[in-house]
Amino acid sequence: MRNFFSTPTAIVGTVLLAIVCFAAIFGPMIAPYDPQAFDPLNRLQGPSMMHLFGTDQFGRDLLSRILTGAPSTVAFGVGATLLGVGIGSIIGVVAGVTGGWVDSTIMRILDGLLAVPDLLFTLLIVTILGGGMEHAMLAVSIAFAPGMARISRSAVLSVRTRDYVRAAVARGESGVYIVTCEVLPNALSPIVVEATIRVSFAIMIGATLGFLGLGAQPPSTEWGLMVAEARQFMFRNPWCVAIPGLSIAIAALGFNLFGDALRDALDPKRSHG
Repeated sequence: MRNFFSTPTAIVGTVLLAIVCFAAIFGPMIAPYDPQAFDPLNRLQGPSMMHLFGTDQFGRDLLSRILTGAPSTVAFGVGATLLGVGIGSIIGVVAGVTGGWVDSTIMRILDGLLAVPDLLFTLLIVTILGGGMEHAMLAVSIAFAPGMARISRSAVLSVRTRDYVRAAVARGESGVYIVTCEVLPNALSPIVVEATIRVSFAIMIGATLGFLGLGAQPPSTEWGLMVAEARQFMFRNPWCVAIPGLSIAIAALGFNLFGDALRDALDPKRSHG
């Protein structure tokens, strides 16, 4: 890990992630205007000293809306990923530790679910549950669970045969102790790396759902919804679409690059392979 910042990927990813996290934490406090305040006299304005990112079709300040929308956008990505990691890890650990027909049955089911792309799977679930931020987050987490289960299972299988696990078995330690104190702590690295990368996908899927009207609902300042609301005015003022679109790209790229760098730092052989 000491060489983590020795690559451009790590540096760029960390900088972008720091910007996104700063906006998510402090954005609403430093927003210069009320994000819902209408100003008909300044509709669809480009960047200026008064409005650094310009204004949307209602004259609302885009910078303020981006800053106040950062918490919900990032929270959606992180929350959906954590829930998906939790569900998937439990399934993967059970399969990896149990083995036998239980493992085989679980893996066959997962193989079938993994054949469906995450976005399509999410759309199917949202269609069943209904729109809204909470349902969208649950749908993304369910879509992520099979992939995380497979990764968790692989990590557990690679650790289960290590000498320290065999030593714990020889000492007569309980199964719960072996799993929680010997297997899981040493199988976390690939799970953490994959979770970090998946946050970027969750943010993009959440933005897509918001754009389609299946995620965040007005008057939310979620970035995907901002793109959807402004798309019919993009030729009059491209900034009202470009700014939230670029914000989504920066957030996704930051998590993705940081996850890639974290993977290389935790697995040097992979980066030199």
